[in-house]
Amino acid sequence: MGRIQTRLAYAIATFFGVGYCPVASGTAGSLATLPVAFFLTFCGGFPALVAFTVIVYIAGTFASREVLKYTNAPPISPEGEKNGGSLSKVVKTLRKEGEAENHDPSIIVIDEVAGQMIPLTFFSVFTGVVQTDFLHWWLCIALPSFLLFRLFDITKPFPASYFDKKVLNAHGVMLDDIVAGLYALLVMVLWVVVNRV
Repeated sequence: MGRIQTRLAYAIATFFGVGYCPVASGTAGSLATLPVAFFLTFCGGFPALVAFTVIVYIAGTFASREVLKYTNAPPISPEGEKNGGSLSKVVKTLRKEGEAENHDPSIIVIDEVAGQMIPLTFFSVFTGVVQTDFLHWWLCIALPSFLLFRLFDITKPFPASYFDKKVLNAHGVMLDDIVAGLYALLVMVLWVVVNRV
């Protein structure tokens, strides 16, 4: 049961492998979120977007907590086990979440998914546009959401910086990206308000 739980945690935390991208895994996680959000927008609308965002946050918190136990250990894979790796060897590297040297490993990108979903989900509430055409969604919602979220996720304005530096556990991993998503949403909403005046 423990082995299955660990594998599932890695799958969720890496957004089913996206986190293993060798370059800019956070950006890759954000990009991977866009087609999912597009599908949910046009097939399920606002309720589907909200449900997905909530599920990602909750599952991401639990998955991140599990992965942080193995911060300095490689992910468990069938190939690794065949080559002599085992869960018991990985367990020896257990660390408490708050004592981990790397409290936000680059392979964890479920936090980027949750943060990216914030502007993609709630921007429609403030604009009144829940469903739109393909081109408008990608150019006017997805693109600015992505660029602004990446900007704030990288620069980490307060309180994102607080969660990133001071809350050294799964909640810190998730919450700094949620704040970045809220900043992105705020800028997009202000842009719309200013242009409507």
